[in-house]
Amino acid sequence: MATRGRPDVPPEVGTRALLDSIADGDPTDSLRLGELFQGLGDRAFGMLLMASTAPAFIPIPGLAGALSGPLVMLVGIQLLVRLRQPWLPGFVARRGPTRGTMARMRDRLAPWLHRLERVVRPRLVVMLDHWLADVVTGLLVLVLGLLLSLPIPFTNYVLAGLLLLFALALLERDGVLMLAAWVAGLAAIASFGALGETALHALVAATRGA
Repeated sequence: MATRGRPDVPPEVGTRALLDSIADGDPTDSLRLGELFQGLGDRAFGMLLMASTAPAFIPIPGLAGALSGPLVMLVGIQLLVRLRQPWLPGFVARRGPTRGTMARMRDRLAPWLHRLERVVRPRLVVMLDHWLADVVTGLLVLVLGLLLSLPIPFTNYVLAGLLLLFALALLERDGVLMLAAWVAGLAAIASFGALGETALHALVAATRGA
């Protein structure tokens, strides 16, 4: 497998424009994850992470994290091992969120994206291209995906919001935003880690007692 080096950055397209192009259309259409990141170069990881996070905004307790968590963890592993392009198993690549789900996420993010795009821009790209930065980002995304997959009450939106910071930093090639995502991610892991451990022990105990 090819690993990540200095990427060929495609023509810059703002995140809002990308989301508009993806979300417009029949809301019942299912989007293929394997097609969402074609032509985006190294920014494809940001698009894949954003699409993987989208199910976390479905207001169904337990289901949202169970859908998003494993996908987010898969992205984290690929960042950790520094794959040059995202990889998905065929059965996953042929599936993905509906346009309606992406549209709801876009609408909820629109006010924040409008403000962020005034300050977010390609800068400090060493935070995106250096191998050590890839390792740190991959680890944090992997752990946040694990926390998202656990049945911790009232955390889906918080964790999904944090993961979107990572996605935006990758999409916009903004190393400063990535640094902020690192800090926020570490704080979340410290805060929710204890809750996740408690929930995991309870789940194991319930499974054994079943």
